[in-house]
Amino acid sequence: MTANPTIMFSIKRQSGQEGKIQNKLALQQSLGWPAEPKRPMLCLPAGMSEKLGGKLLEELLPGLLALPVEILVVGKGSAAYGMLFTKLAREHRHRMHIVADKEEPLRLMYGASDMALFIGDPGGVRELQICLASGVVPVSPPSPVLDDYDPVQESGNAFLFESPNVWLCFAALVRAMETYKLPFDWRTIQRNGMEAIRTRA
Repeated sequence: MTANPTIMFSIKRQSGQEGKIQNKLALQQSLGWPAEPKRPMLCLPAGMSEKLGGKLLEELLPGLLALPVEILVVGKGSAAYGMLFTKLAREHRHRMHIVADKEEPLRLMYGASDMALFIGDPGGVRELQICLASGVVPVSPPSPVLDDYDPVQESGNAFLFESPNVWLCFAALVRAMETYKLPFDWRTIQRNGMEAIRTRA
């Protein structure tokens, strides 16, 4: 299998956690958000539609919005969910933003995000590979390229949940948020994800 050039570009641009913090601060400044480098940034890189798990996301939203996290949503998917996220972005303008589905905004999103939420099956989704290569940790249903993080063994590259189950999804999100507070553990997960992509290239 030949490595995707976009994925390889993301690996070259990623310069460790320090680089991601600088990317996050730059993005926060451009959006007029408070400069909070320690606040986790979550992206929904695949957009949203019924097929991608929209109903589960609707159930999850109250819990997701209660978490201390900034949210970036790629502007693609169904019109109904586009309207929903446009409304939410207006209501939460200092913590939610719709990212244009174009190369430069997407590059900035991957460079700044700490974690990515996949509600539906991510198997074969190109965005999952880019996330792993960019040091963006997936919260996701199971996939062949993903292994659930085990803090005892310091193994795994994602926080997995069985879908569709809103409670398990929320629990995986909370587990990711708590682990993010541990920089050494988080860097280990990022490295595991990047290595998984390199070995499959």
